[in-house]
Amino acid sequence: MVDVSQHELVPDHVLLDDDEVDEVLAEYDVKRTNLPKIKRTDPALPDEAEVGDVVKIVRNSRTTEEAVVYRLVVS
Repeated sequence: MVDVSQHELVPDHVLLDDDEVDEVLAEYDVKRTNLPKIKRTDPALPDEAEVGDVVKIVRNSRTTEEAVVYRLVVS
């Protein structure tokens, strides 16, 4: 079977630890539940991602080197 998360068009998905999550939430002045959502069944997520985790997604961008977005893992 093909591992979709390793495809060249799938951006990097990185799990954040609690300290990093706190920094992101403070920087944007939002609550964890205000973040956009991503389903736990999304094939691009790391296998160790659990409901309630925050994932940093780093995409290539035409206007900047990279675009960073954050998602909350939901069921």
